Amino acid sequence: MKRSEINQILTEADAFIRSFGYIMPPFAYWSPEKMRAAIAGGADHAARGLGWDITDYGQGRFDELGLFLFTVRNGDAADLTRGRGMLYAEKIMISRKDQLSPMHRHNIKAEDIINRGGGTLVLELFAPDAAGGIDPGAEVVVPVDGMLRRLPAGGHLKLAPGESVTLLPGVWHAFWAEGADVLIGEVSTVNDDRTDNVFREKIGRFPKVEEDVAPLHLLVSDY
Repeated sequence: MKRSEINQILTEADAFIRSFGYIMPPFAYWSPEKMRAAIAGGADHAARGLGWDITDYGQGRFDELGLFLFTVRNGDAADLTRGRGMLYAEKIMISRKDQLSPMHRHNIKAEDIINRGGGTLVLELFAPDAAGGIDPGAEVVVPVDGMLRRLPAGGHLKLAPGESVTLLPGVWHAFWAEGADVLIGEVSTVNDDRTDNVFREKIGRFPKVEEDVAPLHLLVSDY
Protein backbone atom coordinates (compact mmCIF):
# COMPACT_ATOMS: atom_id res chain seq x y z
CA MET A 1 0.00 0.00 0.00
CA LYS A 2 1.20 3.52 -0.70
CA ARG A 3 1.67 5.74 2.35
CA SER A 4 -0.51 8.36 0.68
CA GLU A 5 -3.36 5.81 0.50
CA ILE A 6 -2.83 4.92 4.16
CA ASN A 7 -2.94 8.60 5.15
CA GLN A 8 -6.22 9.04 3.28
CA ILE A 9 -7.73 5.95 4.94
CA LEU A 10 -6.68 7.27 8.36
CA THR A 11 -8.35 10.61 7.74
CA GLU A 12 -11.56 9.04 6.43
CA ALA A 13 -11.65 6.50 9.26
CA ASP A 14 -11.25 9.15 11.94
CA ALA A 15 -14.18 11.12 10.49
CA PHE A 16 -16.34 7.97 10.26
CA ILE A 17 -15.58 6.99 13.85
CA ARG A 18 -16.35 10.48 15.15
CA SER A 19 -19.66 10.48 13.26
CA PHE A 20 -20.88 7.85 15.73
CA GLY A 21 -19.75 9.84 18.77
CA TYR A 22 -16.74 7.65 19.50
CA ILE A 23 -13.75 9.73 20.57
CA MET A 24 -10.28 8.36 19.98
CA PRO A 25 -7.61 8.53 22.73
CA PRO A 26 -5.13 11.43 22.55
CA PHE A 27 -2.24 9.22 21.43
CA ALA A 28 -4.12 8.55 18.19
CA TYR A 29 -3.11 12.02 17.01
CA TRP A 30 0.53 12.01 18.01
CA SER A 31 2.95 12.88 15.25
CA PRO A 32 5.35 10.16 14.10
CA GLU A 33 8.14 11.97 15.94
CA LYS A 34 6.20 12.12 19.21
CA MET A 35 5.23 8.44 18.98
CA ARG A 36 8.83 7.37 18.30
CA ALA A 37 10.05 9.48 21.22
CA ALA A 38 7.41 8.03 23.55
CA ILE A 39 8.33 4.46 22.61
CA ALA A 40 12.05 5.21 23.01
CA GLY A 41 11.23 6.60 26.45
CA GLY A 42 9.54 3.40 27.57
CA ALA A 43 5.90 3.83 26.49
CA ASP A 44 3.97 0.58 25.95
CA HIS A 45 2.53 1.35 22.51
CA ALA A 46 4.91 -0.85 20.54
CA ALA A 47 5.01 -3.73 23.03
CA ARG A 48 1.21 -3.84 23.25
CA GLY A 49 0.44 -2.99 19.63
CA LEU A 50 -1.56 0.12 20.50
CA GLY A 51 -2.61 2.46 17.73
CA TRP A 52 -3.54 2.64 14.07
CA ASP A 53 -3.59 -0.56 12.05
CA ILE A 54 -4.52 -0.79 8.39
CA THR A 55 -4.13 -4.01 6.47
CA ASP A 56 -4.64 -5.29 2.96
CA TYR A 57 -3.31 -8.68 4.13
CA GLY A 58 -0.36 -8.17 1.79
CA GLN A 59 -2.54 -8.59 -1.30
CA GLY A 60 -2.69 -5.00 -2.57
CA ARG A 61 -6.50 -4.95 -2.91
CA PHE A 62 -7.62 -2.99 0.15
CA ASP A 63 -11.07 -2.11 -1.17
CA GLU A 64 -11.83 -5.81 -1.70
CA LEU A 65 -9.70 -7.49 0.96
CA GLY A 66 -8.79 -5.40 3.97
CA LEU A 67 -9.67 -3.94 7.34
CA PHE A 68 -9.13 -0.79 9.38
CA LEU A 69 -8.35 -1.27 13.07
CA PHE A 70 -7.27 0.83 16.03
CA THR A 71 -6.15 -0.91 19.22
CA VAL A 72 -7.26 1.27 22.12
CA ARG A 73 -6.01 -0.91 24.98
CA ASN A 74 -4.28 -4.27 25.30
CA GLY A 75 -2.92 -6.38 28.12
CA ASP A 76 0.19 -8.50 28.36
CA ALA A 77 0.02 -12.09 27.12
CA ALA A 78 2.31 -13.11 30.00
CA ASP A 79 -0.49 -12.22 32.41
CA LEU A 80 -2.67 -14.93 30.90
CA THR A 81 -0.44 -17.65 32.33
CA ARG A 82 -0.71 -16.03 35.76
CA GLY A 83 -4.47 -15.60 35.50
CA ARG A 84 -4.35 -12.05 36.82
CA GLY A 85 -3.56 -8.58 35.57
CA MET A 86 -4.75 -6.83 32.42
CA LEU A 87 -6.20 -9.81 30.55
CA TYR A 88 -8.29 -7.89 28.03
CA ALA A 89 -8.09 -5.76 24.90
CA GLU A 90 -10.29 -3.33 23.00
CA LYS A 91 -10.32 -2.34 19.33
CA ILE A 92 -12.41 -0.11 17.13
CA MET A 93 -12.59 -1.26 13.50
CA ILE A 94 -14.18 -0.36 10.19
CA SER A 95 -15.28 -2.87 7.60
CA ARG A 96 -16.13 -1.14 4.34
CA LYS A 97 -19.11 -2.21 2.29
CA ASP A 98 -18.36 -5.56 0.62
CA GLN A 99 -14.76 -5.49 1.92
CA LEU A 100 -13.74 -8.97 3.08
CA SER A 101 -11.77 -9.73 6.22
CA PRO A 102 -10.65 -13.26 5.30
CA MET A 103 -11.33 -16.56 7.01
CA HIS A 104 -9.26 -17.05 10.16
CA ARG A 105 -9.33 -18.25 13.76
CA HIS A 106 -7.49 -17.54 16.99
CA ASN A 107 -5.61 -19.98 19.20
CA ILE A 108 -6.08 -18.06 22.45
CA LYS A 109 -8.22 -14.98 21.95
CA ALA A 110 -11.92 -14.98 22.73
CA GLU A 111 -13.70 -11.94 21.35
CA ASP A 112 -16.97 -10.11 21.23
CA ILE A 113 -17.57 -8.57 17.81
CA ILE A 114 -20.04 -5.69 18.05
CA ASN A 115 -21.83 -3.80 15.30
CA ARG A 116 -21.49 -0.22 16.58
CA GLY A 117 -23.34 1.34 13.66
CA GLY A 118 -23.70 1.66 9.91
CA GLY A 119 -24.76 -1.25 7.74
CA THR A 120 -25.17 -4.94 8.51
CA LEU A 121 -22.14 -6.94 9.63
CA VAL A 122 -22.10 -10.41 8.08
CA LEU A 123 -19.96 -13.21 9.49
CA GLU A 124 -19.33 -16.54 7.78
CA LEU A 125 -18.69 -19.17 10.47
CA PHE A 126 -17.22 -22.66 10.71
CA ALA A 127 -16.52 -24.88 13.71
CA PRO A 128 -12.99 -26.29 14.08
CA ASP A 129 -12.24 -29.96 13.54
CA ALA A 130 -10.11 -32.02 15.94
CA ALA A 131 -6.88 -30.73 14.34
CA GLY A 132 -7.98 -27.09 14.43
CA GLY A 133 -8.86 -26.90 10.75
CA ILE A 134 -12.27 -26.12 9.29
CA ASP A 135 -14.96 -28.73 9.83
CA PRO A 136 -17.04 -28.53 6.63
CA GLY A 137 -20.05 -30.30 8.14
CA ALA A 138 -20.31 -29.37 11.81
CA GLU A 139 -22.96 -27.06 13.18
CA VAL A 140 -21.70 -23.78 14.62
CA VAL A 141 -23.13 -22.55 17.94
CA VAL A 142 -22.33 -18.99 19.04
CA PRO A 143 -23.77 -16.66 21.71
CA VAL A 144 -25.46 -13.58 20.24
CA ASP A 145 -26.26 -11.08 22.98
CA GLY A 146 -26.88 -13.85 25.50
CA MET A 147 -28.87 -16.15 23.20
CA LEU A 148 -27.34 -19.18 21.50
CA ARG A 149 -27.57 -19.16 17.72
CA ARG A 150 -27.14 -22.33 15.69
CA LEU A 151 -25.92 -22.17 12.10
CA PRO A 152 -24.89 -24.77 9.54
CA ALA A 153 -21.23 -24.96 8.56
CA GLY A 154 -20.44 -21.84 6.56
CA GLY A 155 -23.65 -20.18 7.69
CA HIS A 156 -23.96 -16.40 7.58
CA LEU A 157 -24.70 -14.58 10.82
CA LYS A 158 -26.03 -11.07 10.24
CA LEU A 159 -25.65 -8.48 12.96
CA ALA A 160 -27.64 -5.26 12.85
CA PRO A 161 -26.33 -2.14 14.62
CA GLY A 162 -26.21 -2.80 18.37
CA GLU A 163 -25.97 -6.58 18.04
CA SER A 164 -22.90 -8.62 18.95
CA VAL A 165 -21.52 -12.16 18.82
CA THR A 166 -19.03 -13.98 21.04
CA LEU A 167 -16.40 -16.01 19.20
CA LEU A 168 -14.43 -18.46 21.30
CA PRO A 169 -10.91 -19.62 20.36
CA GLY A 170 -10.93 -21.96 17.39
CA VAL A 171 -14.11 -20.70 15.72
CA TRP A 172 -13.35 -19.86 12.09
CA HIS A 173 -14.76 -16.58 10.85
CA ALA A 174 -14.67 -14.18 7.95
CA PHE A 175 -16.70 -10.98 7.82
CA TRP A 176 -17.76 -8.03 5.67
CA ALA A 177 -20.17 -5.09 5.70
CA GLU A 178 -23.43 -5.27 3.83
CA GLY A 179 -25.44 -2.25 2.71
CA ALA A 180 -23.02 0.35 4.09
CA ASP A 181 -19.71 0.62 5.95
CA VAL A 182 -19.83 -0.74 9.51
CA LEU A 183 -18.18 0.55 12.67
CA ILE A 184 -17.11 -2.51 14.66
CA GLY A 185 -16.19 -2.78 18.31
CA GLU A 186 -14.05 -5.64 19.56
CA VAL A 187 -13.67 -6.58 23.23
CA SER A 188 -11.40 -9.56 23.73
CA THR A 189 -8.80 -11.48 25.62
CA VAL A 190 -5.29 -10.05 25.30
CA ASN A 191 -4.62 -9.55 21.60
CA ASP A 192 -1.48 -10.76 19.82
CA ASP A 193 -1.79 -10.16 16.07
CA ARG A 194 1.70 -11.47 15.39
CA THR A 195 1.16 -15.03 16.65
CA ASP A 196 -2.53 -15.67 17.39
CA ASN A 197 -4.06 -15.29 13.92
CA VAL A 198 -4.39 -18.47 11.85
CA PHE A 199 -5.59 -17.77 8.30
CA ARG A 200 -7.12 -20.33 5.98
CA GLU A 201 -5.14 -18.94 3.03
CA LYS A 202 -1.45 -18.10 3.03
CA ILE A 203 -1.67 -14.34 3.42
CA GLY A 204 0.07 -11.70 5.49
CA ARG A 205 -1.32 -9.81 8.46
CA PHE A 206 0.36 -6.45 7.83
CA PRO A 207 0.76 -4.41 4.63
CA LYS A 208 3.88 -3.73 2.63
CA VAL A 209 4.19 0.06 2.59
CA GLU A 210 5.52 2.15 -0.29
CA GLU A 211 6.80 5.41 1.19
CA ASP A 212 5.62 7.92 -1.43
CA VAL A 213 4.82 10.62 1.17
CA ALA A 214 5.53 11.18 4.87
CA PRO A 215 3.23 9.34 7.32
CA LEU A 216 0.42 11.27 8.94
CA HIS A 217 0.56 8.90 11.93
CA LEU A 218 2.53 5.71 12.45
CA LEU A 219 0.86 2.32 12.15
CA VAL A 220 1.53 -0.42 14.69
CA SER A 221 3.41 -2.20 11.90
CA ASP A 222 5.76 0.83 11.72
CA TYR A 223 6.87 0.50 15.35
